[in-house]
Amino acid sequence: MRVFLIACLFAAVVAFGAAGVLDHFVQESATTAFAEQSARV
Repeated sequence: MRVFLIACLFAAVVAFGAAGVLDHFVQESATTAFAEQSARV
């Protein structure tokens, strides 16, 4: 049971860390993302 709780805590830390990285470093604002005129949708 203790190992399961540690694994869940570790998974939560990894998930929040990945969400933070994606939110701050990967995601662009809408004006930046749609600024390129030659992009195809």
